[in-house]
Amino acid sequence: MQTVGDDMDDDKPITEQAMDTITAAVETTKDAAVTAVKQVKKAAKKVAKTVAPKKASKKKAKKAAKKTSKKAAKKTSKKAAKKTSKKAAKKSSKKAAKKTAKKATKKAAKSKKKAKKAKR
Repeated sequence: MQTVGDDMDDDKPITEQAMDTITAAVETTKDAAVTAVKQVKKAAKKVAKTVAPKKASKKKAKKAAKKTSKKAAKKTSKKAAKKTSKKAAKKSSKKAAKKTAKKATKKAAKSKKKAKKAKR
């Protein structure tokens, strides 16, 4: 049986021996972590292979995504065009209403002036 102090080197200072021990522990921990990460990556790849679709279906998925994006783009452009045309129609109708109101007020003012002149 070996006691705790048997492993210590009497020629080296205690701090240096402690640092060596800590360094060795850190390296061991690092190695263990690296192997664990490798195993996890390997397992993840395995799962991805079983879950991921085959190449042909990948192509189909890509095509479908392209199609849907094209449809969406078409839809948004249609919506935008509709919105702008609606806005333009609204604006023009507002302008026309303003014009007629202005004309009416002008006409009323003119008729008032005429009435005043006629009274004289």
